[in-house]
Amino acid sequence: MSQSVARIGPPRRLAIDVPAAVNLIGTLGKFLGIAALFPVPFALWYGEPVWAFLAAGAITSGFGLLLERLTASSRGGVGLREGFLVVALTWLLAAGFAALPYVLSQNPQLGSPIDAYFEGMSGFTTTGASVASNLTDINRSLGIWRQFTQWLGGMGIIVLAIAVLPRLRVGGRQLMESELPGPEISQLSERIRSTARKLWFLYVGLTALQVLLLASVGWAGLDDEMTPYQALANSFSTMPTGGFSTLPRSAEGFSPISQWILALFMAIAGANFALMYLGIVRRRPRALMRDEEFRLYVALVLVASAALTAMLWGHGIAEGEEAVRAAVFQTVSIMTTTGLASADFALWPTVLLLALFALMFVGGSAGSTGGSIKVVRHLLLGKTLRREIDQTLSPEVVLPIRLNGAPVDERTVRAISAFVLLYVGAWVVGASIIAVDSAITGSGLGTLDALATSATALGNIGPAFGPAGPMGSFAGLGDVSKLTMIGLMWVGRLEIVPVIVLVTRHYWRL
Repeated sequence: MSQSVARIGPPRRLAIDVPAAVNLIGTLGKFLGIAALFPVPFALWYGEPVWAFLAAGAITSGFGLLLERLTASSRGGVGLREGFLVVALTWLLAAGFAALPYVLSQNPQLGSPIDAYFEGMSGFTTTGASVASNLTDINRSLGIWRQFTQWLGGMGIIVLAIAVLPRLRVGGRQLMESELPGPEISQLSERIRSTARKLWFLYVGLTALQVLLLASVGWAGLDDEMTPYQALANSFSTMPTGGFSTLPRSAEGFSPISQWILALFMAIAGANFALMYLGIVRRRPRALMRDEEFRLYVALVLVASAALTAMLWGHGIAEGEEAVRAAVFQTVSIMTTTGLASADFALWPTVLLLALFALMFVGGSAGSTGGSIKVVRHLLLGKTLRREIDQTLSPEVVLPIRLNGAPVDERTVRAISAFVLLYVGAWVVGASIIAVDSAITGSGLGTLDALATSATALGNIGPAFGPAGPMGSFAGLGDVSKLTMIGLMWVGRLEIVPVIVLVTRHYWRL
């Protein structure tokens, strides 16, 4: 009898403080609802209804306040384990919050729950994939809300909360490291709130600079399409590497100078923000050139742009400055996972599509607003492969992996290999589901189209090929494919591992 009791033992308690995590999510939701006020001045200016935004904000803040009150008795802190749950659930709730104005306004293109949630998830994860097939039917206030959601999600609503909410001092570092994309982030300060504020300072400053430059192009008469509204909306799309456009044909309708400005800021947004803070704000430009990832990032952009220019010119698609501009724009847009387009590349020859498809797996720098695998992971994975070759020839040699002269922990090396394996696995599974659903529903996606659709959702890139190309939309996909893309966007934004952790038994039990 005693052996039986010993075998059963007391019930195992949860290893995480769920009430504390839910309480924090409630606080974030309470303040997140305030963001719905942003489109209200636009609605009033253009004579459009405001109630959908006010109702969405009230629902979100009310729901957050309810969660906060229901878990008010929790005295636990938010640590590493709770941080995973907070970040994962907050993104799911944020996407729902972003979807509310679409549903409440009863927009015919975005009014259904699945389509609205798709657009909301795409916005907050800065994917830029859209189910809107005719952007001209979306009014100005709803359009600026669509743009604003991706700007808010660019640096991360969690990082914003860390910067402004004093209660997040406990567990703030874990939350920020879970939120910012990449294997690690460079700390600018020992105080996590100070770091978050500095990153947001740079993010807001660069956005304001881009708005000013684009608006100046319009004021100077160099681009009649670039109104102040378009300047703000496209800056909200560029700096978070989001990709939502306000025009039916993306950036194609803008003048060459506007396209060059967009390409420049997409490239800036794809770089490490912590590194840019050191180089720009602290005036230490050498920090940029000494960074191995930044050098590789610039080299990849230049090489890929040159290759695409040669192919565009060789195939007679474009010549001269137009060819260079189209190549640079699409290279930077796809590689940084922004997704804006200056041309309908879905109509390009297969060899160019394959080049763009390969760029979907590159990504921006760690600590940037970009998605996909990230340049630093490719860099370290390449060094790992080189070490394996060297040690095959000389087994007795000890060769540590180094980044910027500093040795990289072997756990980080293993984590990168695991991440890439999980990333490829998620992409294959997603592409398989989308391909099967496309065959059943007759949505018209070919094999390459299905592969690109899965890659663009997982990498938070935006456009794919075929009907879902840069001048098309994902409206024709079946509900199963849309739900699959929603899951891929969410998983890709959180970089897979936090989601995998949540479904393990070890995470929930001691």
